[in-house]
Amino acid sequence: MVDDGKVPTKKKRSTGDVDGFLEKLARTPNVNAAGGRGRLIFALDATASRQPMWDQAAQIQGEMFVQTAALGGLEIQLCCYRGFGEFKVSPWLTRSADLLRMMTSVFCRAGQTQIRKVLRHAINETKARRVAALVFVGDCVEEDIDKLGALAGELGVLGVPAFMFHEGNDPLAGFAFKQIAHLTNGAYCRFDSGAAGTLKDLLSAVAVFAAGGRRALEDLAGRRGGEIRQIAHQVKRR
Repeated sequence: MVDDGKVPTKKKRSTGDVDGFLEKLARTPNVNAAGGRGRLIFALDATASRQPMWDQAAQIQGEMFVQTAALGGLEIQLCCYRGFGEFKVSPWLTRSADLLRMMTSVFCRAGQTQIRKVLRHAINETKARRVAALVFVGDCVEEDIDKLGALAGELGVLGVPAFMFHEGNDPLAGFAFKQIAHLTNGAYCRFDSGAAGTLKDLLSAVAVFAAGGRRALEDLAGRRGGEIRQIAHQVKRR
């Protein structure tokens, strides 16, 4: 857990959130060093509070496929929860159009979070065949954080980093997401509904890193600049 054991208080989004995420990504081991398609689980909270951002995420995810096509591609599995215990998992997909079609067929529905199912699913998937990374996008936590921590620790032992994207300001969610990121050797970043461009760049960076490692990330930075250039600069220094 965190050093002082305290739940962080609310704070305004700043460049420090992004900088911290970039620094953690730079330290993450090359998860797809053996070559082939990188496998990435893209998990989202589809409860009612997330409907506005869900529509944006449906468009953003296509960028992950576009940026990894030249690296041998990426396999993405969509994973989401909503309603009363409803938990959905897609097949492994290699085309943006297929993932977009699945995302646009899902409507957010009121319910409690099921992050434990996301973590357990990621554990089971990587035991069957190597998963490069877990990306999670959500805004709250309504579960026992210690139990989530135990699952995150198991995922970390398997070498699967969790990249936790936190929408909004909920302090308990921020605390829990940071613990999951820490225990899996992943990274945490907070954003808001007005930061779709930043989220797109960060998701693209994670996807490229999962598919092709640091060299691929540096190549992408040369073409795109912005937040991705910051990532590549930090990776190059290490």
